[in-house]
Amino acid sequence: MNYRQLEAFRTVMITGSTVRAAELMRVTQPAVSRNISELEASLGFSLFDRVHGRLAPTPEGQLFFREVDVSFRGLDHLRSAAAGIRDYGSGALRVASLAAMGASLVPEAIARFLGKNDKIRITLQVASSSTVRNLVAEGGFDIGLAADEVDLSGVDGQYFGGFPAVFVMPQGHPLGALDVIRPEDLKGECLIGLAPEDRARHRIDAVLSDHGVTPNYVVETPGSATICALALAGAGVGFVNPLTVQGYAERGLVIKPFLPATDFRSYLLFRPDVQKSTLVRGFIAALFDARTNAAGSAFAPDGRGDH
Repeated sequence: MNYRQLEAFRTVMITGSTVRAAELMRVTQPAVSRNISELEASLGFSLFDRVHGRLAPTPEGQLFFREVDVSFRGLDHLRSAAAGIRDYGSGALRVASLAAMGASLVPEAIARFLGKNDKIRITLQVASSSTVRNLVAEGGFDIGLAADEVDLSGVDGQYFGGFPAVFVMPQGHPLGALDVIRPEDLKGECLIGLAPEDRARHRIDAVLSDHGVTPNYVVETPGSATICALALAGAGVGFVNPLTVQGYAERGLVIKPFLPATDFRSYLLFRPDVQKSTLVRGFIAALFDARTNAAGSAFAPDGRGDH
């Protein structure tokens, strides 16, 4: 039993004719018949009954076809995977991202990437920066995006960009009358703050301290999107990553720039023991394109870390 014999059998089963099978296989009709006869001899049972010059599958032939068809579908999958590896380095890509980018910039990058590589399968996991780091370090994910407080041991880190913090508040808040929010405007304000370990918060607190302002945090939370929701509900005002504000202005959230500019910084993470495939390099390019596109918004990244 060999591949050519199995191919001849499967093609006859699908087309119902040795003549049509020969056309598809680009061989002669006698060659197809010979392959089937040799296959029957090796199997020890008949695959077809010969009735008035036509082939009718036997019950054994029908059962055997099911197994052969499953195997050929597996081969088709292998051919597709091989084509993906040849063209892109892999047929699948696994990306992990912190929430701030997983809801905006990364989806845009995925859409850009799939526009050029529509046969690639992508998995996107949105998690905390520490979880993103672990997913990449453990080898389950190809690319990670994390905030700069993440532990870079066990991974390769590449600076991705700095995104200047914006200030959010509910409609009707007195600070909404200002074009730009400055540290001195925040004396006595009830602030919604990021988690104490967040490095963007450290930078914000340092700027406030430099201007003689002691922040009054009434709520603390790890995510900028949660700060937006809390501010929208009237629980206070706060600093957020500008990538998280999409859609909130339409719901009534007031968004203002803050000076002096204070960044939310992020890194790309990779496994240190694996060379970047063509697929990974292509997706990195899409991420930087999406970051550049963010420069057209009111609150843009600083543009550092070009690849």
